[in-house]
Amino acid sequence: MKLAKVANGGRWAWGLITGKVVHILSGWTPDAWHDTAFNLPARSLADLEKLAQESVEAIALDDILLLPPISPASKLICLGLNYRAHLAEANETNMENPGLFTKVADALVGHGTPVIRPTVSEHFDYEGEIAVVIGRAGRHIVKADSLSHVFGYTIMLDGSIRDYQQHSVSAGKNFWHSGSLGPWIVTADEIPHPGKLSLQTRLNGEVVQATTADLMIFDIPTAIEYITRWTPLAPGDVIATGTPAGVGAMRKPPLWMKNGDSIEITVSHIGTLRNPVRDEMRQGNQS
Repeated sequence: MKLAKVANGGRWAWGLITGKVVHILSGWTPDAWHDTAFNLPARSLADLEKLAQESVEAIALDDILLLPPISPASKLICLGLNYRAHLAEANETNMENPGLFTKVADALVGHGTPVIRPTVSEHFDYEGEIAVVIGRAGRHIVKADSLSHVFGYTIMLDGSIRDYQQHSVSAGKNFWHSGSLGPWIVTADEIPHPGKLSLQTRLNGEVVQATTADLMIFDIPTAIEYITRWTPLAPGDVIATGTPAGVGAMRKPPLWMKNGDSIEITVSHIGTLRNPVRDEMRQGNQS
């Protein structure tokens, strides 16, 4: 199943995408950031199939806006330096444990919405990542059982403001609308072997990153086991699994995203997450 959080006419809902049509599964709600009544990743495939059969409203995919497929209560946990080639280009030593940081929800936009280069920096870097959406809650999950807790998979652009990241990882990774998530979630039954996924990032059509998930230092089961040692995971939580080599900061000269660029991340069996890049609009003084 291909499931998305969609907006239309100032309202939002969860929908099932078939071809170029979105079948609405939940009631429309006016506030996408405060309503948590319909937590789609908590539902079983059988329940979702039933909702799809009962859906009486369908909208053309071209007529809706795709939002980040998360809820306001979702935890966004990200792995850093999780590919050996990226570790090498960053001149870092081997990782004994996953390096983690978190993202806030308003750092992300959906597919097609501009990502924003802030006024305070020109060091706006791209990081394409495979993301895991949790469907079954758990704490102290063991590797052997970890994939049974996965609802599905999506794609993340971890937009990084590198000069701020040098003195504050939280700031550098969480500038407003600096990254994206989507375009949708593909349920785990369609991706039984996530280690076989491939990823490619393109800036203005040029390939800048390419990898396969089997090259991760810490695979998805290991990441889930490690994360749930210190925090429980709940349906709708997202784990971003790290970016491969080829980031702009490590190129000579550096390659930064700028106004007018287009950034695309394609993951096999999921699709393509695409966003234009725009400069932040300066606001005049309020009198």
